Amino acid sequence: MSSTKKLRACLLCSFVASPAEFRKQGCPNCEDKLEMKGDQDRVMTCTTAQFDGVIAMINPDESWVAKWQRNDKHVPGVYAVRVTGQLPDDIAEDLEGRGISATSRENDD
Repeated sequence: MSSTKKLRACLLCSFVASPAEFRKQGCPNCEDKLEMKGDQDRVMTCTTAQFDGVIAMINPDESWVAKWQRNDKHVPGVYAVRVTGQLPDDIAEDLEGRGISATSRENDD
């Protein structure tokens, strides 16, 4: 894997990938909500390069760490322990309007 400085974390679920991976595939957990696939500006808006630590989860539904991180309903993969940043207000308001919680993961402890 390349340097973590080149990786970004989804601001909604904390999934970690390169900007190119987010642009090519979107977020495997949030694509239906954030629609990053094929949109570089959206990738840069809905992800952050500022995150602390990573956790690789193979069986999130069976992992106490995944439950603790609130990722037990997500796909297997690499997740940030803590992210810094928030979704822009217009995106958060759009999600809330569709009944989707856009709670920031920024202050998770």
